[in-house]
Amino acid sequence: MDYHFFATVSRMKYIERWALMRSSRRENLSEHSLEVAMIAHALCLIGNERFGRHLNAEKAALAGLYHDVSEIITGDMPTPVKYGNHRIRDSYKEVEAQAVERLLRQLPDDLRPHYESILKETASDPEEAYMFALVKGADKLSALIKCMEEMQTNEKEFAIAYQSTLAKVEEMAETCPEIRVYLTEFLPSYGEALDTLLDEEAE
Repeated sequence: MDYHFFATVSRMKYIERWALMRSSRRENLSEHSLEVAMIAHALCLIGNERFGRHLNAEKAALAGLYHDVSEIITGDMPTPVKYGNHRIRDSYKEVEAQAVERLLRQLPDDLRPHYESILKETASDPEEAYMFALVKGADKLSALIKCMEEMQTNEKEFAIAYQSTLAKVEEMAETCPEIRVYLTEFLPSYGEALDTLLDEEAE
């Protein structure tokens, strides 16, 4: 029997984000998911090293890679539409849940449980629930980074998105100090020239 899960997931590269925005550079779901995975991994390490947590950074990275996988089926619905009102939001969540179930059915029975908790973001304890919260924070940070990059060449188009995304990130940082650390120590470097980033004497 053929199982189609990974062939389906490989199509993330065809899903474009920011559909309603005029972007200087298009971003696909694969690129975004990789960035979310890296940031989520870093946030968990920050939590473990600086705040005494016991988070599974590797699982967070995996959750980041798959966090938007349902969009292969649903497409990337623009935020103003998705959160237009509670009925649309709730209905879309149900559609996403059905898409996840459909993807899980593409796996053999012995592998399915290993992916189920990741795709469904099912937490077994408070630490894991916090880990998934950091993945959501990483998702917002990735969106904020995209806005920052676009504003360098296309300020009007992304200025409002930048402000609303920054406000959401700041709100999340109130309960997740790891996000505050990333905002303070890592975010300022985005948009710098490569020569500046690689210049060890720059400090």
